[in-house]
Amino acid sequence: MTRTGLNGTRRAFLGTSMGLAAALGTALPAHAGEASKHRRIPRGGIGMHLYTMRDALAGDFAGTLEQLADIGYATVGVSGRHGNSAAGIRRMLDAVDLKAVLEHVAYDTLKGSGLPQALEDLHTLGAKWPVVPSLPGALHTPDGFREAARQFNRIGQASRDAGLGPVLFHNHGSDHVVVDGTSLYDILLAETDPHLVGFELDVYWAAKGGGSDPGRYFVRHPRRFPALHVKDMAPDGGFADVGSGTLDFAAMFDNARVGGVKQWLVEHDTPTDAFATARNSYRYLAALRY
Repeated sequence: MTRTGLNGTRRAFLGTSMGLAAALGTALPAHAGEASKHRRIPRGGIGMHLYTMRDALAGDFAGTLEQLADIGYATVGVSGRHGNSAAGIRRMLDAVDLKAVLEHVAYDTLKGSGLPQALEDLHTLGAKWPVVPSLPGALHTPDGFREAARQFNRIGQASRDAGLGPVLFHNHGSDHVVVDGTSLYDILLAETDPHLVGFELDVYWAAKGGGSDPGRYFVRHPRRFPALHVKDMAPDGGFADVGSGTLDFAAMFDNARVGGVKQWLVEHDTPTDAFATARNSYRYLAALRY
C-alpha cells in the first residue's frame, strides 16, 4: 500500500475513534453548549501552524510532518523552512498527504523585491495565502498602520494576479493598541480592500490584546478571516494546549462561517512537549461541537 493509502487508513481510523469518543462523552469539550452540538470543524480544516513544532522540525523535518499526519492533521501553515527549499518541503508534505495552506513571509520581503519569488514559492508549496506575521515596531502608530494598509493592498493585488488568495495579516497583542480612540488593528480592517487583504486571526492575542471576544470580529467583518491561529490561554495569561485553558472556543466559533473561516491552525508559542500539544489540541478540535 502507498504512503497516501496508509495515511488514509490511519485517518479513517482516527476519525472513527474520535467519533466514538465524542458519542461516549469522553472527549466532548466542556464549553460546548447543549443547544448546538451539531456543528463541527471539517477534518480538512484542522491544521498545525509549524512554528509550534520548530524545535522538532529543526531536527527532523520529514519525521515531524509524518507524526502530524499520523495524529490526524490535514494541513499546515509554514513558518520557517529550516534550510529546506519550497520544493523540498512540498515533497515531504506530499509524502505524508499533508497540504500547506499558507506561509509566513516577512513584511519587508513582501513589500520589496522579494515579492515575486515569495509568490512563486507559494505556488511550489501548493499553498494559497501569503501571510505577514508581524509589522515592524516603527509602524505601530496610526500613520504606520495606514501605510501598512496601502502596502497590503498592493501586495494583495500582486497575489491575486499570481492566481493566489489575498495577503493575510497575523496579529499580536500590540496590534490591538487603541490610539486616540481607534484600534490599530481596526485601521487595517477599514483601509484594506476585502478582495485583496484578509486576516489570519490569532484568537489568543485578539482576546489578550483586544480584551474582547475574538468571535465578534467575524460578525463585524464578514468573510475576512479565512484562517485562524487557535491558541488557548492559561489561567495566568500564558499559553495552553487548545482546550485546556480559559478561552471558550465553542462560543467563539459560533459565527466562524460568517467570518469566512476555512482553516483552524493550532499554535502554542512555548510548548513543553510539542507532540503532546499537537495530540491534545487535535483531539479537542476534532471532538468540538459548537
